This record gives sequence, structure tokens and C-alpha cells, in this order.
Amino acid sequence: MQLKRQKNVVMNHKKIIRIMRKYNLFAKIRRKNPYKMIMKKTQEHRTCENILSRQFSFLIPHKVFCTDITYIPFKKRFVYLSVVKDIASGEVVSWYLLPYITMPLVLKTLERLKPYPNAMIHSDQGFHYTNPEYIEKVKTLCMIQSMSRKGNCIDNAPIESFFGHFKDEVDYKNCKTFQELYQLIKNYINYYNYERAQWDKNKMTPVEYRDHLLTITF
Repeated sequence: MQLKRQKNVVMNHKKIIRIMRKYNLFAKIRRKNPYKMIMKKTQEHRTCENILSRQFSFLIPHKVFCTDITYIPFKKRFVYLSVVKDIASGEVVSWYLLPYITMPLVLKTLERLKPYPNAMIHSDQGFHYTNPEYIEKVKTLCMIQSMSRKGNCIDNAPIESFFGHFKDEVDYKNCKTFQELYQLIKNYINYYNYERAQWDKNKMTPVEYRDHLLTITF
């Protein structure tokens, strides 16, 4: 407007933007305040108290769960596996696989989880778990959210243990299609839950140990 009014020069605003970018010219007026942006992000993404606090010796199934995401190399890129595990029994109770690490990965995992009102679900402070959508989804399920301290992966050791066994025992590198990989993971989780006995579960499988705990608890 000023070019037209003062110099009688007609120039498209997109051209002006290109010229400004070329010579690194930035307007000081009406620029976004970085501190306000940080405050807004802080308000939207919230962390939770570490309620679990490494208390991994629960003996009541369906009361405390842990969750996380791991990446799996696949055809020169990655796919992402989200898992929820029952800390008491060691059973994988929900999981989801996607070729991209977006919010549906964790939201779909929660949707597959049976309702366990007042149960705790523990995660790290990753972007997905501090996201308002995830927090609201946990509230909808009437669950209590807990988070590891920043940079303390040991705070979520049970789920890290599962991922470690998975990557040691599954030959996923030879999968040719996403569907083949999906089926391989499905078969392994079924094997892990129903066939793979564990020393610290009285030499039982997670499902056997779950049923055992429910028997002595109730």
C-alpha cells in the first residue's frame, strides 16, 4: 500500500515477500512472541506426576499398565509399534502398528484397550502422551495417568523389557510387506502372552500368571 501511495509502484505482495526472504529482511511489527508461543505449548501439552514410581511388583491384574512406542526398521525406513502391557501379569493387553508416528498410533492403541476404570496407565513424557487428545482419551476411559521422570527410561522398565525381547526374538527384517510384518507381530504377541513362560512369573506365561493372580486375589 505504501509503495502505491508514496512511489506509485504497483507490486504483488507475494513478490515483496520473496524479496524480503532473499535479503533476510524481517518486519519487527506484529511478529509472533516466542515466549507466548512457548507458554501456549506448555499449556496444551501437560506432564503428569510419576505415580507409579518404579513400583513394578503389583499383584493385582488390570490395575496398572505401562505403554510406549518402539520403531521397527522396515524396507529402508521405519514403522512404529505402540503397546500397552499389564505390569502385574506381564500380558500385552493392547497394541497398534502404523507406518508413521502420529497421534492415531497411541489413540488407536487406547481404543483397543478394554475399559478398566480407575486403573493407572504409565508412560514417558513423549509428545504423544502429553498431547491434549491423549490426556482426554485417558480421562474418557476413567483411567489415571502417570509419567516417568524426564530422561529416566528405567521408570518404564517393564515395557522396555518387552520391546527388548521382541527385537531379540523376532526376525522382522525379512518381511516384504506391511501386512506380513503386521501378522508376524500379531503372532509373536500371541506367543508372548500364551506360550512364553517367564522365570519371574512362577514359570508361567503372562496369561497363566494373570489367571493365577486373579484366583489368589479374589
